[in-house]
Amino acid sequence: MNRIRIAKDKADLVKALTELEGKTGPFKAYADVIVFAASLAIKKKKRIPVTEISTREPSPINMEVFWSRGYGSIIKLIALMDTKDTKILSETNEEIEENRIKIFEEYANGGLEILRDELRGAVNYSERLLLVLISERRKKTRPEEDFDLTKFLE
Repeated sequence: MNRIRIAKDKADLVKALTELEGKTGPFKAYADVIVFAASLAIKKKKRIPVTEISTREPSPINMEVFWSRGYGSIIKLIALMDTKDTKILSETNEEIEENRIKIFEEYANGGLEILRDELRGAVNYSERLLLVLISERRKKTRPEEDFDLTKFLE
């Protein structure tokens, strides 16, 4: 395997999110889009199998591209979070590596679906992505009340 496949129905979105072919997408390369999507999906617990594979641009991306961009650890971490089994980190077992790639690929597909929904109708993907990220950050950093009176109602 050793390639990350992109679902046929998400190929245009991946292309639109990159700076390629004179476009001004928020990401420099397809691999960047895929890692962002997979990271988003693991957070939102959305894993979707890739059924129909894109045969045109972007075609399956060689794992070397991900390693050269420093994404190897992220791919392993996503697989570890999904399986909760440290054996998934094995470098010597080809079957385990294929499973790790499949897990990452399915989270990337789930993340692309989330992005497709979030970006629907957007003119500027960069601005919309920024709004999504700000919204996620606010959810995380919303301060909890210092003193919760509801505990006295019991």
